[in-house]
Amino acid sequence: MELQGIIAISGKPGLFKVIAQGKNNVIVESLLDGRRFPAFASDRISALDDICIYTYEEDVPLGDVYQKLAEKEDYKKTISHKEPSAKLKENLEAFLPDYDEDRVYDNDIKKLFQWYNLLVDKNIIKKEEEKKETKKKAAKPKAEVAEEE
Repeated sequence: MELQGIIAISGKPGLFKVIAQGKNNVIVESLLDGRRFPAFASDRISALDDICIYTYEEDVPLGDVYQKLAEKEDYKKTISHKEPSAKLKENLEAFLPDYDEDRVYDNDIKKLFQWYNLLVDKNIIKKEEEKKETKKKAAKPKAEVAEEE
């Protein structure tokens, strides 16, 4: 699952896509509203690639967790992060049964589901076949694409 270039900034809602890199900042675009702004080194930035979920055996990268969730939900949205914590935990146990209940907090679980639904909305999480079709369309010359439509 490709989460490269997607970040979370502490204190700001939602997720952000890295657009460009400056000398002492990065330009990011909000996935919620599309606004662009600089994020500085003083901001607490977490790359989704680097985030893991604690389990009893080993830490599972967020990309792998989202892959399991996407397969369970057939690459569609899942339950809302506003559901009661017990229901969110039950849903998490359905596809990640060995997560460490002592080290994975309720807020972490809420963010997990909130971010997943946002990534599905923005078409970042999608089936492999859809990704291949998108790449093929991008690779075709414009004349061929115009003829098909």
